[in-house]
Amino acid sequence: MKVPRILAAGIVAMAAGLAAAQTPASGPAEKGAPSHADCPMAADAPSGGHAHALEPRGDEGMGFSQAKTTHHFRLRADGGAIEVTVRDANDTESLGRIRAHLAHVREMFAAGNFSIPIFVHGRMPPGSATMKRRAGSIRYGYEDVPGGGRVVISTDDLDALDAVHDFLRFQIVEHETGDPSAVPEGR
Repeated sequence: MKVPRILAAGIVAMAAGLAAAQTPASGPAEKGAPSHADCPMAADAPSGGHAHALEPRGDEGMGFSQAKTTHHFRLRADGGAIEVTVRDANDTESLGRIRAHLAHVREMFAAGNFSIPIFVHGRMPPGSATMKRRAGSIRYGYEDVPGGGRVVISTDDLDALDAVHDFLRFQIVEHETGDPSAVPEGR
């Protein structure tokens, strides 16, 4: 997926500014479940909910309509997955955009680049700083699924695993997906 230069420059500038502003005293905690109160966009959320407030930035940052798609964030014993599918099986345009975006996300995350989630959420998601530092110990895969795509994240590194789980739990809360925040198989 090709990102327009002005959008790419804005994402990079925003990511640099947010990353510089994140300090142990002021940044989000790497541990613990995030809440809407922690998000600077929560105060501005319209009555449609916090996830609704993320839609315009999500549309821009991801390149497809949030209203036409469904997100899921799955925790697994060895990591987790980011899955996006179309709501309408005949929406081939959104399907193509989802698959291109998630393949691109796989590449970006593998390189330690979390600028898209930073842009969409207006801050560095919990876990992403550790995921960036531990990039060499995390594996990212992409696969097509019926009606969409999935980024599969796995690691044997316990610190990286905790970070991946923190990142995915944040996404569950922010996108109001209702996905389970507990890790299957007891981890």
